[in-house]
Amino acid sequence: MPTKYPEWEDKKILIDLKNRFATCYQNDDGSIFYIEPQFYTYLQGYKMLRPERYDDLLKEMDRVTRANKKVVFVGMEDNPLVDAHDAIYLTAMDVADKVGCIIERESRGSDYGD
Repeated sequence: MPTKYPEWEDKKILIDLKNRFATCYQNDDGSIFYIEPQFYTYLQGYKMLRPERYDDLLKEMDRVTRANKKVVFVGMEDNPLVDAHDAIYLTAMDVADKVGCIIERESRGSDYGD
């Protein structure tokens, strides 16, 4: 059984036997998107660190899916779990970059290192 994520509980879940490691959703316009588990973990990291921008991330995911008709939201762009013909592949960082949601790395100070 695919993982049901609360963010997309209003979407139809499609069963894709070829891609069992990700949940596949369908929008009302017929466009589909896959959520890989690692992508969702990263997305939750953005939610924790930048909660005020979380809705922006979800809206951008919806916009990109509707514009491209098939999107795979992947954990690692160089090793996707889903193989979907004619899909575009985006990481959580790709989505965050599109909306300008930046998370700064913590500085370790000038005395760190050599």
